[in-house]
Amino acid sequence: MFPSLSSRVAALGTVVIVALLVLVASLADASVQTRESFRWVTHSGQVIEALETALINLREAESGQRGFLLTHNPQFVRSFEQRVAAAQRALTQVDALTADNDVQNGRARELKQLMAERIQVLRTPLDLGRHGDFAQAEAYIATGKGRDLMIALTARATALLEEEHALQAGRIKAADDRLTHVKELALIGGPVIALMVLSVCIVLIRNIRRPVGLIEDAMAALGTGDRNRRIEDEMGSEEFAHLAKGYNAMADRLEFAVSDQVRSERELKVAHAELMQSSETLREHGDVIALLGGMAHRMQAARTDDELAQVIRVFVPRVLPGSGGMLFAHNNSRNLLVPIAGWGGQEAAEMDGFAPDQCWALRRGQPHFLTEPGSDIVCAHVHDTEASYHCEPLLAGGEVIGTLYLDGVVSEDASFRLSIMAENIASALVNQRLQRGLREQTIRDPLTGLFNRRYMEETLALEIARASRSGAPLSVVMCDVDHFKRFNDEFGHDAGDAVLQAVAAEMQRLFRDGDVVCRYGGEEFTIIVPGCSAETVAERVERVRQGITELNIKRSGSTLGATSMSFGVARWDESMARDGSTLVQAADAALYRAKREGRNRAVFDYLKAA
Repeated sequence: MFPSLSSRVAALGTVVIVALLVLVASLADASVQTRESFRWVTHSGQVIEALETALINLREAESGQRGFLLTHNPQFVRSFEQRVAAAQRALTQVDALTADNDVQNGRARELKQLMAERIQVLRTPLDLGRHGDFAQAEAYIATGKGRDLMIALTARATALLEEEHALQAGRIKAADDRLTHVKELALIGGPVIALMVLSVCIVLIRNIRRPVGLIEDAMAALGTGDRNRRIEDEMGSEEFAHLAKGYNAMADRLEFAVSDQVRSERELKVAHAELMQSSETLREHGDVIALLGGMAHRMQAARTDDELAQVIRVFVPRVLPGSGGMLFAHNNSRNLLVPIAGWGGQEAAEMDGFAPDQCWALRRGQPHFLTEPGSDIVCAHVHDTEASYHCEPLLAGGEVIGTLYLDGVVSEDASFRLSIMAENIASALVNQRLQRGLREQTIRDPLTGLFNRRYMEETLALEIARASRSGAPLSVVMCDVDHFKRFNDEFGHDAGDAVLQAVAAEMQRLFRDGDVVCRYGGEEFTIIVPGCSAETVAERVERVRQGITELNIKRSGSTLGATSMSFGVARWDESMARDGSTLVQAADAALYRAKREGRNRAVFDYLKAA
């Protein structure tokens, strides 16, 4: 331990106590004031250190908040609360240390208020994340609400630090001025006590100026950014040794705080980069979902297989770029998966249908794929057994709806798109199947399976419009069962139904696929015959009439007797009404002529409508 400066002065003072009484008193006062100045220098260092600690802990709390929102790890929440508490304690210390300075104390109180608001802004998304609403938490952060608070807080902290540094520098200068005053007092003692005072002055100068210079140099280096500068020389006195030790401790804490701040900023940059990457991924998923939504809307609006195929060909290459494939839909009546649409070099017309049990994806009810030859079982419907492929089953309520066949390997990112797209396509196929069933119920006669009168009227109007544009011939045949009442009266209405069903089946068999055979009502039928000459229509009607007469209809083991039909035929021309009413009336009039002339015959009325 070094002897104290005051003890040295007291020892010498006993020799010159009278002569140096005034001088000693002055020197003692100067020493006390110098110590007080250095105490204030230390006090300023404590203020700076506490404020730096508060800011560092606030940034660490912000890092903990972002870490929790990115990783959902609750350890970051505990780190956040610890750092917030430490920051508040440090700022409370700043408030207490600046109580002697109204201006600085006012800034400290403003900092406490701003820090409380900043902590609340940081805590809001943290609380949202605790409740599982991370998307809302990220949206709250994206508003930038805390940025202005942090700017204001940093500005207040900078102002306080700058003022405290200025106060510290002024106090060091005041201490130096007081030391100079001590030297002047020593010189005033005069030549009488010069020798005695000289020894005291030498002691004081050697034991004060050198350590003060060391302290000044160290603080000046610290002010220029040299955080590694320390006071390592022997100070020569206990007081300066304590002061040097305090300075070194403050410099160590400041260096640690700055290093910790650099590390926090680095971690914050990493967290920001991860957040931006997550945001970009979410944006890409949002674009895909919007694209799939547009595709789903169009598929639900499609009314025919061709329209659905067109939607598939347009949108699937956009959802799964670079892939080719085929959509197969399940045909219940044939129990086959038939090709609907192909894309990426695949054509539906070139593919054959296959049974559901030929696809392992449909057997297992989950995706089936081949990444390389021999990696899994190859579906029977796949011809190239060496090629990689992916089959995605389309199921609804456990029922087979279809399957998506894709060339190549589906990536992990594309699997997300494929699963949503498969659900949308399955839903569209189910919807189309239901619409088709409802459509059939509204246009079919339930007894005979023929088209009903409503469908006949709609189709006739369309065929008339087509014939008007193209000039192609169009004929309408009206016919009914001769003596139909006899079947009902003699054998019952069930027998009459059997006659209508047999006649309907025979007409469907003998008329061509392009002809529209309809039940007009009761025992009366209407056939729309587009694109045929008068001679062809006459031959076809005669073939049907002859076929009806050859029917042998039985009911409950009894033969119902001979069956015949009468036919009336009319052709459309430009003088007739566009809704088909005139054409139907002309054919109906020809039918009644056939009835009057003896039945079981055909009458062709090609008279123009008035």
